Amino acid sequence: MRGRVRRGAFQQLEIAAERVFADLQVGDSVNIDGVCQTAVAIGESGFSVETVAETLSRTTLGTLGIGQAVNLERPLRADQRLDGHLVLGHVDGVARIRQRTERDGEHRFEIEPPPALARYIAAKGSVALDGISLTVAEVSGDAFTISVIPHTFDNTTLSHRRAGDSVNLEVDVIARYVERLLGEQPQLSFEDLRDMGY
Repeated sequence: MRGRVRRGAFQQLEIAAERVFADLQVGDSVNIDGVCQTAVAIGESGFSVETVAETLSRTTLGTLGIGQAVNLERPLRADQRLDGHLVLGHVDGVARIRQRTERDGEHRFEIEPPPALARYIAAKGSVALDGISLTVAEVSGDAFTISVIPHTFDNTTLSHRRAGDSVNLEVDVIARYVERLLGEQPQLSFEDLRDMGY
């Protein structure tokens, strides 16, 4: 679902939702362009959130302009089917779109991640860009490519993105846990990881 920035002030955003969340209440979480935020006020046609300087400096929320489209998503309930991969709303860094191409209805984006995050990105693995769960098509050098189907392109802010734009990047949390596991127990082999379910 998409919304638009209605008003922005220091550490506060008001979002106009194209479709109102029927059960959204003050204190509930909402992902805005992949950044987990807390609703602090609810209106008939939108909601407001407060954010902190740390979030503004590490994500694109601090650069949003009035009228700009944003991706919106509510948290997954425990009784819902998991579709895609786990997206926590904990942005790891800001990536840059190097190139956008279109061919036969397929939209491809070449993305340059922050160097420290490149190690967590693998071909056919998962990433979230502005909160959108996506599969990595390929990794080449210091960049990776995603291929987007028309439905995702038309129903998210990816249709507004151009070369040079910044996007919030969340890497797959499983990659981080595997790194931590291997870092603390370097004697583990690939067979050990397989036996553990990784």
